[in-house]
Amino acid sequence: MADDIRKKVREGYGKIARGEGSHYTTGEASCCGSPDPGKLSKKIGYSEDEMNEVPDGANLGLGCGNPVALASLKKGETVLDLGSGGGFDCFLAANQVGPDGKIIGVDMTDDMLKRARDNARKGEFDNVEFRKGFIEDLPVDDSEMDAIISNCVINLSTEKDKVFSEAFRVLKPGGRLMVSDLVLEKDLPEELIGSISAHVGCIAGADLRERYLKRFEKAGFCEVSVISEEIFPLECISDTTTIEQFLAETGLSIEGLTSALSGVRSIKVRGYRPR
Repeated sequence: MADDIRKKVREGYGKIARGEGSHYTTGEASCCGSPDPGKLSKKIGYSEDEMNEVPDGANLGLGCGNPVALASLKKGETVLDLGSGGGFDCFLAANQVGPDGKIIGVDMTDDMLKRARDNARKGEFDNVEFRKGFIEDLPVDDSEMDAIISNCVINLSTEKDKVFSEAFRVLKPGGRLMVSDLVLEKDLPEELIGSISAHVGCIAGADLRERYLKRFEKAGFCEVSVISEEIFPLECISDTTTIEQFLAETGLSIEGLTSALSGVRSIKVRGYRPR
């Protein structure tokens, strides 16, 4: 099933990158988003100024928070973005670290990489580089990064412990991992856990909150802290098309699905690699 999930994620986000559909018209449910990326971005913590800093087409509305605001990036730092998509967070980070800093975005989807690279050229972001790779096996040297950011991506991985151990490996001693992600306040029904569409849609692969936080510590991170946590709006998880797809695949009632989705939380977490 893990290979099927990765394949479906790649296919769904490839279609979004090519402009063949929004989050709800790709043939698969897609991660937390909205047909109106700007509207969603405001709702989850991006300012109007930030959205105006990036090239058109970089903000695809695929996040669930603003990890750049969380990261407190400094001039000259080297920063990695896990699952960089169209490059939205990378470009915001690039403006914070300045010309002496460097941003590396990693994504597994060719069409997303092409879109991100085109956006970088369009916006003349010379300090941003996009690499193809998996977040479970990063194409990055040991102890290379000052900071890592990730926005609603780790929940898509079926090997989350590998993601955290890889993040730990590539961070410099004292470096920080800053993530915005979806977690669960309660267990999902088995029907939803077994749904590939629900995995692609950032739901079925989400960890229980405490399990997610323990993964930081298991990988070796210290000073792990929850910066913020809130109910993730239902309209940001699904629209009518997505709900119909979930219902058809899982056999759940609308009441059962609504109850399951009510336990989804948006969380922002910071952890450090010990010095």
